[in-house]
Amino acid sequence: MTERWVDLETEDGTINTFVVDPDAASPVPVVLFYMDAYGQREELYDMARRIGGEGYYVVLPNLYYRSTREFVGNDDDPASIERMGKMMFAIGNRMIARDTEALLAMIDADEAADSERIGCVGYCMSGPFAITVAAVHADRIACAASVYGAALVTQRPDSPHLVLEQVKGELCFMCAGIDEWVPRETIEQLGAYLDSAGAHYSIEWYDDAHHGFAFPSREGQYDERAAEHHWQQLFALFDRNLRKAE
Repeated sequence: MTERWVDLETEDGTINTFVVDPDAASPVPVVLFYMDAYGQREELYDMARRIGGEGYYVVLPNLYYRSTREFVGNDDDPASIERMGKMMFAIGNRMIARDTEALLAMIDADEAADSERIGCVGYCMSGPFAITVAAVHADRIACAASVYGAALVTQRPDSPHLVLEQVKGELCFMCAGIDEWVPRETIEQLGAYLDSAGAHYSIEWYDDAHHGFAFPSREGQYDERAAEHHWQQLFALFDRNLRKAE
């Protein structure tokens, strides 16, 4: 397995992107990995490596590239938290769906990646990004997962619930039972919209887990049992939808 950094050009700048390649003998399925608000960091690189270790070509873009090539949020630093908030709210669902065109172009040009088998996953702020990408690029994305994704149902014109009818792939929502950012009522509303759209989906509750339960560095939030179960569910989703031809 190899890893590398790739700079991808968009109309707004250059996305510095972390890529993990399993180095298989033939092209392998692809996973687009959208970061949480704390930015690209070793913790996410390790997660990308874990996905790559399962035989997937992993693409982890820096979604803050319009502002910086490098940022790691720090809860103990008020200035860091303020900066993170500004960058987080400066990007949106349609913007990330547009950025994804550059990721797809890279995948199409790399013989190591099977461009016909693509899934995606987003954590926290990127949960809605993954769902929107699955809608905007419905002919390319076979499945998408939102892990304690926030802002899945909003009043904004680019809210993910408004484009659910466009999605063709399977959707998976993993929700923390203790989550100040994602009220249970929001997920109940989401379920109604998913039913109305005729979506192929699942909603799984991690009742005793906190928002951020999948990240080992989140003291007081990380839940090893929940995190490992989330990995099982994520790989099951990818295997169902991206390995059907194998």
